[in-house]
Amino acid sequence: MKLQILQENLAKALSVASRFTSNRSQLPILGNILLTASKSKFSVSSTNLEVSVVIHIGAKVAEEGSISIPSKVIAELVGNLPKETLDLNSQKEQLKISSPGFSSSLLGMDGSDFPKIPSSIQKEKSLTLPKEDFASGISQTIFATSLDETRPVLTGVLFVLNKKLITFVATDGFRLSKKEIKVENIEVPNAGGKIVIPKAILNEVVRIADDSNEIYFKFDEKEKQAVFGSDNIVISSRLIEGEYPDYEKIIPKSSLISIIIDKEEFLRAVKLAAVFARESANIVKIKIIEGGITVKAESGQSGSQETRVDAKIIAKGPELAEWEISFNYKFLEDFIGSVKGEEIKMEFTTPDKAGVFLDTSTSDYLHLIMPVRVQG
Repeated sequence: MKLQILQENLAKALSVASRFTSNRSQLPILGNILLTASKSKFSVSSTNLEVSVVIHIGAKVAEEGSISIPSKVIAELVGNLPKETLDLNSQKEQLKISSPGFSSSLLGMDGSDFPKIPSSIQKEKSLTLPKEDFASGISQTIFATSLDETRPVLTGVLFVLNKKLITFVATDGFRLSKKEIKVENIEVPNAGGKIVIPKAILNEVVRIADDSNEIYFKFDEKEKQAVFGSDNIVISSRLIEGEYPDYEKIIPKSSLISIIIDKEEFLRAVKLAAVFARESANIVKIKIIEGGITVKAESGQSGSQETRVDAKIIAKGPELAEWEISFNYKFLEDFIGSVKGEEIKMEFTTPDKAGVFLDTSTSDYLHLIMPVRVQG
């Protein structure tokens, strides 16, 4: 392999690829980054066998070839070089990097030993996702995924694939987020299918796709892989296997009381309550009163507080004033932070059942939070 490449382009690619490497002692090559030069392109690749990335960047290739180099060494070395043209030359298991006034020789491994990973995505056979819609769908659901590794299926985001719609769902058993985005360009492969994708890859796709307007998505049923492409980057991941809970069953179909409230005022009230809630199991209490709600919290060590927030109360049925519902303030903050509009709608059936939280500016986003049962 012999080529010339700009330092800033190579450094950026190595920085991304280094996040996908692994330090498994039994498989040293997973700690390496693969460099591949062909007549038409130069690629930087890495994998930890769960998630993989391939980045194609421009280079002046004189000779084809490949070599894998320890991630930390090459990323740190190239990252500290001046923004100049670099010469890369590999012979067997050695890579020489040089620029005006600098030269280095790195020991690596034969590129043919590197695991095979998806290096391209056929746009015409993939689903095109508008980047903004995709990023919004992920940001409004991913925070509700579980951290409990004993239930792996809940640590990812569920994709429900239909012909003209993708629904993102995430839950940790205490809250649930559901977001829909429209798809109009082509029919989704395996229409109606459900797959669970690890949250780590979704964060990376959103981060890496910053410079693109579209993201290409393909579900490889045979390999049990999700593949995403954006301009010159391809990211692939194994799916999380397991039966995802029937989330539709736990979403209330009706409510007895609705509350429409200003987002910023509600957030301010929750943050004030959080000062005391942190010392009291994170619990804040929402009380429905005439013309609004109160948000309060108390601590045995620090004291208590109560904030009134004006709101529109819509009651359906008997008198429902004086209801008091307890929530984990962190869950409320997470939801409020995901809302794009200026107002929030909360719907309740009874004080001990899940509350439905909605962004009034859109009909395609729904959030569910279970109340906390407070003794006495």
